[in-house]
Amino acid sequence: MKGFLQKLGIPTPVLMAPMAGEAASAALVAAVSEAGGLGQLGAAYLSPARLRAVVADIRARTQRPFGINLFCPLRWQADAGRIEAYRQRLAPHAQALGVPVPELPAACEEDFEAQLAVVRELAPAVVSFAFGDPGPALVQALRDEGRIVLGTATQTSEALQLQASGVHAIVAQGSEAGGHRGGFLGRPEGALIGTMALVPQLVDALYVPVIAAGGIADARGMAAARALGATAAAVGTAFLLAEECPLSPAYRDALLQAGDADSTLTRAFSGREARGLANAFTRDLADAPLPDFPIPNALSRPLRQAAATQGQADRLSLWAGQALPLARPKPAAQLVRELAAGWG
Repeated sequence: MKGFLQKLGIPTPVLMAPMAGEAASAALVAAVSEAGGLGQLGAAYLSPARLRAVVADIRARTQRPFGINLFCPLRWQADAGRIEAYRQRLAPHAQALGVPVPELPAACEEDFEAQLAVVRELAPAVVSFAFGDPGPALVQALRDEGRIVLGTATQTSEALQLQASGVHAIVAQGSEAGGHRGGFLGRPEGALIGTMALVPQLVDALYVPVIAAGGIADARGMAAARALGATAAAVGTAFLLAEECPLSPAYRDALLQAGDADSTLTRAFSGREARGLANAFTRDLADAPLPDFPIPNALSRPLRQAAATQGQADRLSLWAGQALPLARPKPAAQLVRELAAGWG
């Protein structure tokens, strides 16, 4: 373990899971890194210009290592019928928010190649990927530039493919994890292996380090990850309640009020399976025919933004993992120290 942490340039085996969207905050990333963990910026939804600005802000706050996470590009098609059907399912929610039914924007996602070019220019200590395999050529190029490269796997087949592509370590994302599922092979429902089952399987199958992710929110979770053979652990949901995390009041209040049975897997907001809190939106669109990701994500964004402004948590994507009830509001540095103490 010590050798891998030395490569990362961090003294503790605590990584902040990269969280895109509201939680993609320079203050939070920097606070985690400054405390001895590895802060990671979820940059998938950031334009190249915004990415530059946020990284500049991180570096103004800390000189310690941090990471940047991108979504590998996915193949998708625009089915006009499904797009219009989804828009019609959004109509009642738009009416309740007092906004127009969203129109499909000219671009549904950021340009991966443009984002990647900026990431390589900015040269963070770590570059991590979800939703796919960046491939041997890109991994080798990043390694040659001095980057540590991490891949995300939800099952052994994905981990083996990422290892073959040359990544330094694998993030084992158990089904308990909040936010989007990071897998890319097979059926989505086949990639719902729990952290306790997934981590030791990957440890046995791989020769690269395994980073446990999903359901880890306190010192006990860290101890369990170590016992399972992980080299480090990635924690996301617990950092959502950190003082430095800039969530909207409605999102934060929903997290604080949630119980252990409120978690759900949904495709309603983005078209791709993700874990968060069930609400009126996820229930209403549970049976909706959905266009391919990222189309629903682009179409629902104006509604989510309006809901955040108006304090309507029932129309927000309340991404969070199953360990949410264990999370407590506190400074990020305090959480890093508590998590690290559990490693022993």
